Amino acid sequence: MLGVLALPAALLAFASSFQSSDAPLSPPVRSQVKAGGYWHQGCPVGLSDLRVLTVSHWGFDGRRHTGRLIVNRTATRPLARVFGQLYRLHFPIHHMRLADVYGPSRGRPRDGDLSGSFECREAVPSPCTGGTGTGSWSMHAYGLAVDLNPVENPYVGCGQSRDPTAKLYRDRSRHRRGMVTRRVIQAFGSIGWGWGGSWSGNTKDYMHFSSTGH
Repeated sequence: MLGVLALPAALLAFASSFQSSDAPLSPPVRSQVKAGGYWHQGCPVGLSDLRVLTVSHWGFDGRRHTGRLIVNRTATRPLARVFGQLYRLHFPIHHMRLADVYGPSRGRPRDGDLSGSFECREAVPSPCTGGTGTGSWSMHAYGLAVDLNPVENPYVGCGQSRDPTAKLYRDRSRHRRGMVTRRVIQAFGSIGWGWGGSWSGNTKDYMHFSSTGH
């Protein structure tokens, strides 16, 4: 009888544990990424060099979710370890589904708090300087960067942000749910990735982690 009672608890513990997997981009995902302009000829990586990384994560609702992001194939295992650490920290991630990032705009979450990785684009200039491009590839264009909760972790410079709703989160001395913490920084640091919040000068990209730190 005791063994029968113990079985559901064991199954529950298994179901609530962190899980991860990765797979090549399926034909529908390839089509979605190309149709949205997130990949095109001339990008620094080919679609065959990218993988869909699936990970467990905690949401802002306190529940366990399954998130997916497209990353460089060389980063799948290291990032799986990072997200395993974030899961154990109960760090909440708002939205991390492929449809949230690459799907039609009308179907995306209205709050715009989208966590993701791959996007073939130039690095975004600092809010200090303005403009739309820098002339150099972003690490996102390689699938070697991850943005976490951009609303709670804005890109700021010279007291400005491209997102006016992020004003509440410019003060990093007051922690709010979803803001990057020291332990989150350490989790990415454990695989050699740097944080945009540690950049020198007035420009800080608090959402941004990458293999080069840029």
